[in-house]
Amino acid sequence: MKVSDILRVKGNTLFTVSPDTSLSAAVHIMAEKDIGSLVVMEYAELVGILTFREVINTLAKNHGTVGTVHVRSVMDQAPLTCTPETDLDEVRRMMLEKHARYLPVMDAKTLMGVISFYDVAKAVVEAQSFENTMLKAYIRDWPTEETKS
Repeated sequence: MKVSDILRVKGNTLFTVSPDTSLSAAVHIMAEKDIGSLVVMEYAELVGILTFREVINTLAKNHGTVGTVHVRSVMDQAPLTCTPETDLDEVRRMMLEKHARYLPVMDAKTLMGVISFYDVAKAVVEAQSFENTMLKAYIRDWPTEETKS
């Protein structure tokens, strides 16, 4: 299974902000849209990602407030990315190794979507469920041996 398979099921709705968006506005977008990340784009290029991890770190540093900072000052400026052709096993390895919960999906310099750890887990469970169903059907239809006389 490839990342493109997840994007096909997930759809292509993207939420982005510019680096000059206030962190407060970005947090409101994340809450309103019930999402855990925002891709940060500038001049049609990926320049970072803002996740709840960066928001929580900012809250901790500022004693519970986001203050007047902008996304640029707290975003991950070098997010881990993948392509639509990246194999799901590779994505799982990358996410676990780097503790990444969100991966922008890039086709050259074009943002194709974002996949989350949840999206990957859901795809794996669905694939395993399908495989289990097929194996059970195969076992159920297993031919019986004819007895020799």
